[in-house]
Amino acid sequence: MKPKLWIGALTPPADIVETLAGMAEVVSGGDEDSLPGSTVVVSGGGRVTDGAFMDHVGPQFQLLARPGIGLDQIDFDAAGERGILVCHNPDAPTESTAEHTVALLLAAAKRVMTGDMQLRGADIPRAEMRGTELRGLTLGVLGFGRIGRRVAEICALGLGMKVLVHDPFIEQDQPVAQGIRLTKDMDAVFTRGDVVSLHTPLTAETRHLVGERELRLMKRGSYLVNASRGAVLDEAALIRVLQEGYLAGAGLDVFDPEPPEPDNPLLKMSNVVVTPHIASHTEAGIRAMWGGTARQIGQLLRGERPTHLANPEVWPGRAGRGQG
Repeated sequence: MKPKLWIGALTPPADIVETLAGMAEVVSGGDEDSLPGSTVVVSGGGRVTDGAFMDHVGPQFQLLARPGIGLDQIDFDAAGERGILVCHNPDAPTESTAEHTVALLLAAAKRVMTGDMQLRGADIPRAEMRGTELRGLTLGVLGFGRIGRRVAEICALGLGMKVLVHDPFIEQDQPVAQGIRLTKDMDAVFTRGDVVSLHTPLTAETRHLVGERELRLMKRGSYLVNASRGAVLDEAALIRVLQEGYLAGAGLDVFDPEPPEPDNPLLKMSNVVVTPHIASHTEAGIRAMWGGTARQIGQLLRGERPTHLANPEVWPGRAGRGQG
């Protein structure tokens, strides 16, 4: 009898479904009444996965798989207590998310949406469509993981920007591309950046890491871009500095809460470019995420350690029962 694989409100490519069906009984569509008895659960889209959810799945539950990189909705203590493994795909969304970040940066700085709105009938004076030339300006990058590093490379090597990076978890003497410099001083990213781009994971320590103090350290007339997690940024503080005209604009793919409320002032600002958390949502990005997910599920079902365990200390957990 095949193990049961439950897929939440996500749609894998057809060939990936076929691959998964060769390994397990696939139950898709996100009906939580069909969760019990699952060996593997593929979850995403902001679904909170806590102890109650895990217990609802039942004692057969061995692996929680996330196609993307984000892990902030998972109760790792509950998973560890139950011997449930968690895997994700930290490499898969890198290029798509980095390119989208740069797209937000360019769209905000070049007033792309303002011009679009004007041509579609909005009464916007030409002065509000005056953009910013980025070559030679400084990009401040907060967080130098895979995505932050790629954004820094694109902007330094492609746009000719100077890039200043802060990440407390990296060595200051590591090699970086031409035009990129590292700093131990987080404030310097804000005080010196003409554009600041956020690339930190959401943890208890990084929630509202960027608040009113950090935003007011930025130069008047600068830009903020966030394609990481909405709660890394104090959204109310961002709204205030934008309404005051202190910042020139922003590009946002993530919000807090998500999706944003319909009356969120950010949705009504002509100098703010917004997208609905789609930075990794490209053909290549989706295939990379689901391909990695299928490979790791196959590894688990063969008794092998999944490549990208987010809680390796739990291995083998429930997956070790009956082995050896």
